[in-house]
Amino acid sequence: MEKIQKMISGKPVVIFSNNSCCMSHTIKTLFLDFGVNPAIYELDEISRGKEIENALSQLGCSPTVPVVFIGGQLVGGANQVMSLHLNRSLVTMLKRVGALI
Repeated sequence: MEKIQKMISGKPVVIFSNNSCCMSHTIKTLFLDFGVNPAIYELDEISRGKEIENALSQLGCSPTVPVVFIGGQLVGGANQVMSLHLNRSLVTMLKRVGALI
């Protein structure tokens, strides 16, 4: 958990992802299309990726990718992000943390 806190600290938007996951690709594309520059951690490419995935699971993230943090707060996975997007809350959250102007 401490490792995750260090990884998200000071970053407006963080996405934990896997290159082989189609939903991870969709979420990354959504944020990039908004013009957001998220910190992206590809858990299938980084050392200790499995350990981080286990920590995300302990936070209640299921599935463990994609997982999005905005302003240091856990937003959740693809379903939660898409729900925020569809009810027009996502842009507001991104503006609040300075990820969008």
